[in-house]
Amino acid sequence: MTNTALYRLKQNWISAYDTSLKRVKLLIGTILIVAIINIMPGFFRGIENRNGVVLNDWLLAHLPAYDVSVPIFAIIWGMGILMMVRAFYKPSICTTYIWALIFVCIARFLSLALVKLDPPAGLVPLIDPLTGYFYGHAAITKDLFFSGHTSTMVLIYLHLEKRSDKIIAFVAALVVMFLLLIQHIHYTMDVLAAPVIVYCAYRFTRALNL
Repeated sequence: MTNTALYRLKQNWISAYDTSLKRVKLLIGTILIVAIINIMPGFFRGIENRNGVVLNDWLLAHLPAYDVSVPIFAIIWGMGILMMVRAFYKPSICTTYIWALIFVCIARFLSLALVKLDPPAGLVPLIDPLTGYFYGHAAITKDLFFSGHTSTMVLIYLHLEKRSDKIIAFVAALVVMFLLLIQHIHYTMDVLAAPVIVYCAYRFTRALNL
């Protein structure tokens, strides 16, 4: 990276957080995300230990169950890296993304607490050592409504700005949604509800000017 490019990058960060309010928003958002991450293992253990209902899902009943963990996480982490690169060069994205993620996490805590489900028939465990911490390094099967993996993909899509990036993110989100159903990790409603709820959280974040 040339000196000119480094200077422009530095100016981008200075401009993105040139007021105390902007810096406070980023700081508070970061603290809340760290707190949420540390709450997650205990919360998901509680979800896993309760009884729920098994839904009659017509689509899952007609889909074969396969372990597609590798492509699911290859796509998710690949898009995550792309998002980090774009945010590195346009840091103003960071605050909005963090706060939208906070609201999505709160919505998931509420929905998971209220909608008590047992896993779909034919579920194939989804294993990812990189995100195992969030689940307390335990196999979690009742993290169902609504889909966190789909939520991640939709959040990335909403925050990417280049047309080519958005096309890639849109296709990647659809593929992940389909693969989650192939693995029978989620009910169809879990996957379909996620984009709607995430979009609402995103619009709420923008309305608050975060």
